[in-house]
Amino acid sequence: MNQIQKQQKRKARIRHQIRKKLSGTTERPRLVVYRSLDHIYAQLIDDVNAKTLLTVSTKSKDVAEKIATVKGKIEKSKIVGKITAEKAVSNNINSVVFDRNGYLYHGRVKALADGAREGGLKF
Repeated sequence: MNQIQKQQKRKARIRHQIRKKLSGTTERPRLVVYRSLDHIYAQLIDDVNAKTLLTVSTKSKDVAEKIATVKGKIEKSKIVGKITAEKAVSNNINSVVFDRNGYLYHGRVKALADGAREGGLKF
């Protein structure tokens, strides 16, 4: 097993450990964060009905207009968190379960969570 396979296996184990403790409902969906090298994605998922309620990312057209002048990935992540919270509140969702998806609660993941809190979501 080479180094990349070990890293992938470790990440999968960490995600599984986190995911088995968290579950989203219709009233309190799961806010999942995915972080790629250039972009960040946030989804609200209802695990009971197996439905994605909403998705926001830095690649979304409405978000891309707002982050066009912003420099830095952390600031962009904060804006994605705020927009996620605004859309969730407009869909009558006020509280969520935060799923960091195996990433450390630091940097862009923390900025997204802080932006969501500023937008009105409760964790």
